[in-house]
Amino acid sequence: MDTLSYIFIAFLVFIIGRVLFADRSPIPETSGKVYKIANAAELDILLSSTTHVVVDFYADWCPPCRAIAPIFSELAEKHSSNGHLAFAKVNVDHVNDIAGRYGVSAMPTFVFFRDGAPKGVAVEGLTARQSIVFTDEGLVDRIRGADRGALQTVVQTLASLEK
Repeated sequence: MDTLSYIFIAFLVFIIGRVLFADRSPIPETSGKVYKIANAAELDILLSSTTHVVVDFYADWCPPCRAIAPIFSELAEKHSSNGHLAFAKVNVDHVNDIAGRYGVSAMPTFVFFRDGAPKGVAVEGLTARQSIVFTDEGLVDRIRGADRGALQTVVQTLASLEK
């Protein structure tokens, strides 16, 4: 075999190894202020009892989900406000009907709810980029991917609305 064949085989072994041995253990939640949603009824109750809810749609096998999880927990610890701002996580592999209901197809995806429905958030100074989905009115509809800066900016905006 020539050198190119060896490189190709090594690459395949590397890729297959990453898939087979990926960490699929549950992502640990470090905040008692993040609701772990187990079914649609739980989410519906939270949405009906809280003005603003930030929902993290994630999967245990997703490396970017693992990377952003501690940031999401920190934001919940700092900004949760009973009845006004809540944080929830939905594992799309366990509660996939909720992901389908809100059109979530990539992980992580952060959806922002107001008064029980997904609604855009007016955020000043947030520039357009691939991870941020804007409404036609220029509001932040959702964040797709582990965009720490965008998530922090939207959550800080939501927290300031409650003061």
